[in-house]
Order: sequence, then structure tokens, then C-alpha cells
Amino acid sequence: MKDYKFKIEGLDCANCANELEESLRKIDLIENVSISFMMERLNFSCSEDNLNNALKQIKKTIKREEPDVTIEEV
Repeated sequence: MKDYKFKIEGLDCANCANELEESLRKIDLIENVSISFMMERLNFSCSEDNLNNALKQIKKTIKREEPDVTIEEV
């Protein structure tokens, strides 16, 4: 497992961040998911082999839950 950090932009409130974090925790390919609303950070762990598939699922979940939110690796 490797740790990944992404800048997450477009969240309107801390509650939105918490709800999105809960949805992302349901993705089997990732672990240790955390979103910091104040720091605009999405952190998670994932095996390097599964990163592309995990990112597809993360982006799909974000688009469904918070369509205006974007992520970018830092």
C-alpha cells in the first residue's frame, strides 16, 4: 500500500466533506480515506497496481455526490 494525497476543490462545507468521505470509504480498492475540508486535501492508501481503477471509482463517486468538486494529485 502506498499513501496518496490529492488537492480537493469545490466542497461547500465540512458536512459535505464528511458525507463524501463516508461514500469514498465504501470503495474496496482504497483504505485510510480522509478528507480535510480546511486543508482541501483527500488522502488515501492504495496499492500501486490498483491506483488507476481506484481513481476511476473515486472520480465517479465524487461526480455523483458532489458534481462541482475536482481533485488533483499533489
